[in-house]
Amino acid sequence: MKNNPAVRGFVISVLLVIFAFGIYFLFLAKKNYYLVDNPSQKTFYFKINGEQEEIIAPGQTVKVKMDKGNNKIAVFDENKKPVFDSAFQVKKIRGLINISHQDYYVYQQYYGYNLNKDSLVKTQKSLVIDGRRYLGGARLFNKLYTDDFYYNIDEDYDQIIKNIADVESRTKIFRKQDFINYYKSVYKN
Repeated sequence: MKNNPAVRGFVISVLLVIFAFGIYFLFLAKKNYYLVDNPSQKTFYFKINGEQEEIIAPGQTVKVKMDKGNNKIAVFDENKKPVFDSAFQVKKIRGLINISHQDYYVYQQYYGYNLNKDSLVKTQKSLVIDGRRYLGGARLFNKLYTDDFYYNIDEDYDQIIKNIADVESRTKIFRKQDFINYYKSVYKN
């Protein structure tokens, strides 16, 4: 076979595309999963959809498998006495089960070039936590299940602005104290 520059260029371009997708899937792709979180000081046992019983210690987060649609959870205390049995609807590809019904906050972070964050934050509703006012439109969540966020509690906001032409935003769910710490570190109030 002759050494054809067009074929050589095509092969090189195909290899570069494969390399680029490999880098993306290994390092950049966002993983989708569901978490059960327990920020309380109690230990719980739980079963999702009648599967194997799992244990979650105080302050622990456990990844679980669930399908979109209806799901059931049975929760037991440290003595394996029933605490509650509930059903919930999964609509998205990542979510959080609040097994101890503690307070969480969903907060929206803005990205973009020449962005005036202060003016965007001031236009949002404020929220009072422990007698202190927090601007920026954080929403309180303390029910069993939510999938109304982009970043889960074990993920950080992106550090890189991906599209500098537009103002974008992403939501993240925080435990109560983690939200307060994050807010203080960003807004220095």
